[in-house]
Amino acid sequence: MGITSTGLNAATNPETVASTNVQDKTKLGKDDFMTLLLVQLQHQDPTEPMDSGAILTQTSELAALEASSNTNTALEELSASLQSSQDFGITSAIGKRADLGSDAISHDEGTTSSFEMYFSEDVASGTIEISDFEGNIVSTMNIQDQEDVNGNVLSQRDAGVYQFDWDGLGLDGAAVESGIYRVNAKYVNAAGDSQTSRIGAYPIESVRFENGETFVKVGSSYVPLADIVEIY
Repeated sequence: MGITSTGLNAATNPETVASTNVQDKTKLGKDDFMTLLLVQLQHQDPTEPMDSGAILTQTSELAALEASSNTNTALEELSASLQSSQDFGITSAIGKRADLGSDAISHDEGTTSSFEMYFSEDVASGTIEISDFEGNIVSTMNIQDQEDVNGNVLSQRDAGVYQFDWDGLGLDGAAVESGIYRVNAKYVNAAGDSQTSRIGAYPIESVRFENGETFVKVGSSYVPLADIVEIY
Protein backbone atom coordinates (compact mmCIF):
# COMPACT_ATOMS: atom_id res chain seq x y z
CA MET A 1 0.00 0.00 0.00
CA GLY A 2 3.03 2.25 0.07
CA ILE A 3 2.63 3.07 3.76
CA THR A 4 6.00 3.90 5.23
CA SER A 5 7.21 5.02 8.62
CA THR A 6 10.23 7.29 8.92
CA GLY A 7 10.78 6.53 12.60
CA LEU A 8 12.19 10.06 13.12
CA ASN A 9 11.19 12.52 15.77
CA ALA A 10 12.42 15.84 17.16
CA ALA A 11 14.62 14.14 19.72
CA THR A 12 16.63 12.28 17.07
CA ASN A 13 16.71 15.00 14.42
CA PRO A 14 18.57 18.18 15.54
CA GLU A 15 17.66 19.99 12.31
CA THR A 16 13.99 19.54 13.12
CA VAL A 17 14.51 20.93 16.62
CA ALA A 18 16.35 23.95 15.29
CA SER A 19 13.69 24.71 12.72
CA THR A 20 10.83 24.47 15.22
CA ASN A 21 12.55 26.91 17.62
CA VAL A 22 12.88 29.72 15.06
CA GLN A 23 10.57 32.60 16.00
CA ASP A 24 8.59 34.56 13.45
CA LYS A 25 9.80 38.19 13.69
CA THR A 26 7.33 39.50 11.09
CA LYS A 27 4.40 39.60 13.52
CA LEU A 28 3.85 41.75 16.63
CA GLY A 29 2.53 40.16 19.78
CA LYS A 30 1.04 41.62 22.97
CA ASP A 31 4.53 41.96 24.55
CA ASP A 32 5.69 44.00 21.56
CA PHE A 33 2.73 46.37 21.87
CA MET A 34 3.37 46.78 25.61
CA THR A 35 7.01 47.65 24.87
CA LEU A 36 5.94 50.24 22.30
CA LEU A 37 3.49 51.81 24.76
CA LEU A 38 6.14 52.05 27.50
CA VAL A 39 8.66 53.59 25.07
CA GLN A 40 6.02 56.07 23.95
CA LEU A 41 5.33 57.11 27.54
CA GLN A 42 9.05 57.33 28.33
CA HIS A 43 9.79 59.66 25.43
CA GLN A 44 6.68 61.84 25.56
CA ASP A 45 7.05 65.63 25.67
CA PRO A 46 6.69 66.74 29.35
CA THR A 47 5.09 69.98 28.18
CA GLU A 48 2.54 68.09 26.10
CA PRO A 49 1.95 64.75 27.85
CA MET A 50 -0.16 62.09 26.19
CA ASP A 51 -3.87 62.41 26.58
CA SER A 52 -5.15 60.07 29.33
CA GLY A 53 -7.97 59.01 27.05
CA ALA A 54 -5.47 57.88 24.40
CA ILE A 55 -3.54 55.90 27.02
CA LEU A 56 -6.74 54.21 28.18
CA THR A 57 -7.65 53.43 24.58
CA GLN A 58 -4.28 51.86 23.87
CA THR A 59 -4.39 49.94 27.16
CA SER A 60 -7.85 48.66 26.29
CA GLU A 61 -6.66 47.60 22.83
CA LEU A 62 -3.71 45.83 24.44
CA ALA A 63 -6.05 43.95 26.79
CA ALA A 64 -8.26 42.99 23.87
CA LEU A 65 -5.21 41.77 21.93
CA GLU A 66 -4.07 39.64 24.87
CA ALA A 67 -7.56 38.18 25.30
CA SER A 68 -7.71 37.38 21.59
CA SER A 69 -4.28 35.76 21.71
CA ASN A 70 -5.26 33.64 24.71
CA THR A 71 -8.48 32.62 22.98
CA ASN A 72 -6.62 31.56 19.83
CA THR A 73 -4.17 29.53 21.89
CA ALA A 74 -7.00 27.81 23.75
CA LEU A 75 -8.81 27.03 20.49
CA GLU A 76 -5.66 25.58 18.95
CA GLU A 77 -5.12 23.36 21.98
CA LEU A 78 -8.79 22.29 21.92
CA SER A 79 -8.59 21.51 18.21
CA ALA A 80 -5.48 19.38 18.71
CA SER A 81 -7.11 17.57 21.62
CA LEU A 82 -10.28 16.87 19.63
CA GLN A 83 -8.26 15.62 16.65
CA SER A 84 -6.27 13.30 18.89
CA SER A 85 -9.47 12.01 20.51
CA GLN A 86 -11.03 11.45 17.10
CA ASP A 87 -7.98 9.58 15.81
CA PHE A 88 -7.75 7.26 18.77
CA GLY A 89 -11.53 6.93 18.90
CA ILE A 90 -11.43 5.02 15.63
CA THR A 91 -9.68 2.17 17.46
CA SER A 92 -13.10 1.30 18.90
CA ALA A 93 -14.06 0.23 15.36
CA ILE A 94 -11.62 -2.69 15.43
CA GLY A 95 -13.67 -5.85 14.95
CA LYS A 96 -16.49 -4.02 13.19
CA ARG A 97 -17.03 -4.16 9.45
CA ALA A 98 -15.86 -1.47 7.04
CA ASP A 99 -17.56 -0.85 3.70
CA LEU A 100 -15.38 0.59 0.92
CA GLY A 101 -18.48 1.47 -1.09
CA SER A 102 -17.83 -0.72 -4.13
CA ASP A 103 -18.29 -4.36 -5.07
CA ALA A 104 -16.38 -4.08 -8.35
CA ILE A 105 -12.93 -4.88 -9.71
CA SER A 106 -11.06 -3.57 -12.74
CA HIS A 107 -10.05 -6.36 -15.13
CA ASP A 108 -7.66 -6.30 -18.09
CA GLU A 109 -8.38 -8.76 -20.88
CA GLY A 110 -5.98 -11.70 -20.98
CA THR A 111 -4.81 -11.30 -17.39
CA THR A 112 -5.68 -12.83 -14.02
CA SER A 113 -7.51 -10.59 -11.55
CA SER A 114 -7.14 -11.15 -7.82
CA PHE A 115 -9.57 -10.01 -5.16
CA GLU A 116 -10.42 -10.68 -1.53
CA MET A 117 -13.77 -11.64 -0.08
CA TYR A 118 -14.96 -11.89 3.51
CA PHE A 119 -17.26 -14.64 4.76
CA SER A 120 -18.84 -13.91 8.13
CA GLU A 121 -19.74 -17.58 8.62
CA ASP A 122 -18.22 -20.95 7.74
CA VAL A 123 -18.85 -21.87 4.11
CA ALA A 124 -20.18 -25.36 3.42
CA SER A 125 -20.73 -24.68 -0.27
CA GLY A 126 -21.07 -21.67 -2.50
CA THR A 127 -20.40 -19.85 -5.74
CA ILE A 128 -18.77 -16.53 -6.59
CA GLU A 129 -20.53 -14.70 -9.41
CA ILE A 130 -18.75 -12.18 -11.60
CA SER A 131 -21.14 -9.96 -13.56
CA ASP A 132 -21.16 -6.83 -15.68
CA PHE A 133 -22.96 -3.66 -14.62
CA GLU A 134 -26.07 -4.71 -16.52
CA GLY A 135 -26.41 -7.70 -14.20
CA ASN A 136 -25.28 -10.32 -16.71
CA ILE A 137 -23.19 -13.10 -15.14
CA VAL A 138 -20.01 -13.46 -17.18
CA SER A 139 -18.20 -16.03 -15.01
CA THR A 140 -18.60 -18.14 -11.88
CA MET A 141 -16.17 -19.69 -9.43
CA ASN A 142 -16.78 -22.54 -7.00
CA ILE A 143 -15.63 -21.38 -3.57
CA GLN A 144 -14.47 -24.86 -2.51
CA ASP A 145 -12.37 -25.35 -5.66
CA GLN A 146 -10.04 -22.49 -4.70
CA GLU A 147 -6.72 -23.42 -3.09
CA ASP A 148 -5.45 -22.10 0.21
CA VAL A 149 -2.00 -20.54 0.72
CA ASN A 150 -0.47 -24.03 0.87
CA GLY A 151 -2.04 -25.14 -2.41
CA ASN A 152 -4.66 -27.32 -0.73
CA VAL A 153 -8.22 -27.45 -2.04
CA LEU A 154 -10.62 -26.95 0.85
CA SER A 155 -13.94 -28.77 1.07
CA GLN A 156 -15.10 -26.18 3.60
CA ARG A 157 -13.87 -22.71 4.40
CA ASP A 158 -13.89 -21.24 7.87
CA ALA A 159 -15.22 -17.73 8.33
CA GLY A 160 -12.65 -15.11 7.36
CA VAL A 161 -11.07 -13.20 4.49
CA TYR A 162 -9.84 -15.16 1.48
CA GLN A 163 -8.08 -14.22 -1.74
CA PHE A 164 -9.36 -15.52 -5.06
CA ASP A 165 -7.77 -15.44 -8.51
CA TRP A 166 -10.04 -15.11 -11.53
CA ASP A 167 -8.41 -16.29 -14.74
CA GLY A 168 -10.45 -13.80 -16.74
CA LEU A 169 -12.33 -16.48 -18.68
CA GLY A 170 -16.07 -16.21 -19.26
CA LEU A 171 -18.74 -18.89 -19.15
CA ASP A 172 -17.88 -19.83 -22.74
CA GLY A 173 -14.21 -20.32 -21.91
CA ALA A 174 -13.09 -17.22 -23.83
CA ALA A 175 -11.27 -14.27 -22.30
CA VAL A 176 -13.68 -11.52 -21.30
CA GLU A 177 -13.12 -7.94 -22.38
CA SER A 178 -11.35 -5.36 -20.24
CA GLY A 179 -13.73 -3.52 -17.97
CA ILE A 180 -15.25 -3.14 -14.53
CA TYR A 181 -16.97 -6.21 -13.10
CA ARG A 182 -18.97 -6.78 -9.94
CA VAL A 183 -18.08 -9.68 -7.63
CA ASN A 184 -20.63 -11.25 -5.28
CA ALA A 185 -21.01 -14.62 -3.60
CA LYS A 186 -23.90 -16.85 -2.62
CA TYR A 187 -23.13 -19.59 -0.13
CA VAL A 188 -24.58 -21.97 2.43
CA ASN A 189 -23.22 -21.96 5.98
CA ALA A 190 -22.58 -25.00 8.17
CA ALA A 191 -26.16 -24.85 9.45
CA GLY A 192 -27.57 -24.97 5.92
CA ASP A 193 -28.67 -21.32 5.83
CA SER A 194 -28.26 -19.26 2.66
CA GLN A 195 -25.88 -16.31 2.97
CA THR A 196 -24.39 -13.67 0.70
CA SER A 197 -21.14 -11.73 0.55
CA ARG A 198 -19.35 -9.32 -1.76
CA ILE A 199 -15.99 -7.70 -2.14
CA GLY A 200 -15.50 -4.27 -0.57
CA ALA A 201 -16.81 -5.17 2.91
CA TYR A 202 -14.30 -6.48 5.45
CA PRO A 203 -13.72 -6.53 9.21
CA ILE A 204 -11.34 -3.91 10.59
CA GLU A 205 -8.33 -5.71 12.02
CA SER A 206 -6.19 -2.78 13.18
CA VAL A 207 -5.68 0.98 12.98
CA ARG A 208 -2.47 2.75 11.98
CA PHE A 209 -1.49 6.43 12.35
CA GLU A 210 1.13 7.93 10.08
CA ASN A 211 2.04 11.50 9.07
CA GLY A 212 -1.22 12.89 10.39
CA GLU A 213 -3.32 10.32 8.50
CA THR A 214 -5.30 7.37 9.79
CA PHE A 215 -5.24 4.00 8.04
CA VAL A 216 -7.28 0.89 8.83
CA LYS A 217 -6.41 -2.67 7.93
CA VAL A 218 -9.14 -4.42 5.96
CA GLY A 219 -8.30 -7.75 4.41
CA SER A 220 -4.56 -7.79 3.75
CA SER A 221 -4.24 -4.07 3.04
CA TYR A 222 -4.20 -0.76 4.88
CA VAL A 223 -6.54 1.83 3.38
CA PRO A 224 -7.03 5.50 4.32
CA LEU A 225 -9.90 6.11 6.69
CA ALA A 226 -11.29 8.58 4.15
CA ASP A 227 -11.87 5.69 1.69
CA ILE A 228 -14.36 4.02 4.04
CA VAL A 229 -17.98 5.01 3.49
CA GLU A 230 -19.55 3.09 6.39
CA ILE A 231 -18.57 1.25 9.55
CA TYR A 232 -21.10 -1.11 11.13
